[in-house]
Amino acid sequence: MDFALDSQFEDYRTRVSAFVAEHILPLESDPSAFNDYENIRLDLRDQLRAKARNAGLWAPQVPKALGGLGLPMVAQAAFYEASNRSIFGPSIFNCAAPDDANMRVLAQVAREDQKERWLKPIVEGKVNSSIVMTEPAPGGGSDPSMIRTRAERRGDKWIVTGRKWFISGADIAGHFILIARTDPDPEEKRRHLTAFLFDREQIGWRIVRRIAHMGPDEHGGVCELEFDGLEIPDENRLMEIGDGLRVIQIRLGPARLTHCMRWLGLAKRCMEIAGDYISTREGFGVRLADRETVQVKMGEVAADIAMGRLLVMHAAWKIDQGERANKEVSMAKVYVADLLSKAADSAIQLCGARGYSKDTVLEWIYRYARSARIVDGASEVHRMVLARAYAKEGDGFWRWG
Repeated sequence: MDFALDSQFEDYRTRVSAFVAEHILPLESDPSAFNDYENIRLDLRDQLRAKARNAGLWAPQVPKALGGLGLPMVAQAAFYEASNRSIFGPSIFNCAAPDDANMRVLAQVAREDQKERWLKPIVEGKVNSSIVMTEPAPGGGSDPSMIRTRAERRGDKWIVTGRKWFISGADIAGHFILIARTDPDPEEKRRHLTAFLFDREQIGWRIVRRIAHMGPDEHGGVCELEFDGLEIPDENRLMEIGDGLRVIQIRLGPARLTHCMRWLGLAKRCMEIAGDYISTREGFGVRLADRETVQVKMGEVAADIAMGRLLVMHAAWKIDQGERANKEVSMAKVYVADLLSKAADSAIQLCGARGYSKDTVLEWIYRYARSARIVDGASEVHRMVLARAYAKEGDGFWRWG
């Protein structure tokens, strides 16, 4: 396993880094660049998106034939990490959640006509998207087998009823991927779900509310949705009836890993801000960077970032070899989610009151980091996955090769 980037992928990484430094980072200190939800204004985002696309730094996960860069997962890891040196970065390069994973799964499983209708506008940056899966109790959350939203077939249409919540990006999305129950038998837990495509202009559904939370908020927030007779033509079904769980699995594995790639960039940014501060700040006649306690804290986080990257790169490499890498993705997801919180917390502590203030983006990252242990499967669920893998594999859990 050689994780060294070849010259082409290293070129992408350095170009992304330069673009972030020149065009994106300066905006973080400009209050007028933010929208009401602490993210970059959409009009400003779209201006920068045009620059990124013209620079050839656009949609790294999408095959070239569909308008992206077609990078392998290992190269995406370097690209995504560099993009998230800025809190605004991923959305500028069209590699932010949830569009990132939605484009990825549509490119893999959609029919050609569906790619033209549903995928192409997202790749081109004309439409935002959302995946509609999570439900209030007693519906499905981390366990999709509990999904209760129903899609009943009537001729060549499906009629959808039910409720979803914490649906990322829904407030601005134009295209949606919906996961609904199509098999009335609750015992058929592997074939009872089907995936569908619908757009914002269709009737029979509504956004009940945009759910307020700790923030900062991604574009489109997280919303509660109600379905009361939404009609979806069968031609807008994604894959076969009963393949909904397959769609979820195809989408979520890489999606969890790309979260980790981006989080590594944010963790490094925390170190960067803290490092700049402690190198000049003095107390009691001693520069903070020269204090052993400060050095220990910085050293721990630096090592954790390196270990997190190794986990991410290993999982990315296995996916590039054609494996699902469920175990490796879960390890990365748990470790890097914890790491991001640790990096933000440590940087705030080292920067003192300045870190706690809004003079830097540390407090933004700190609040954002708390969601990392929840999104795309709570950390406890991933630890359960790892425990089950060990119970099945025994010493083979750590096999070579």
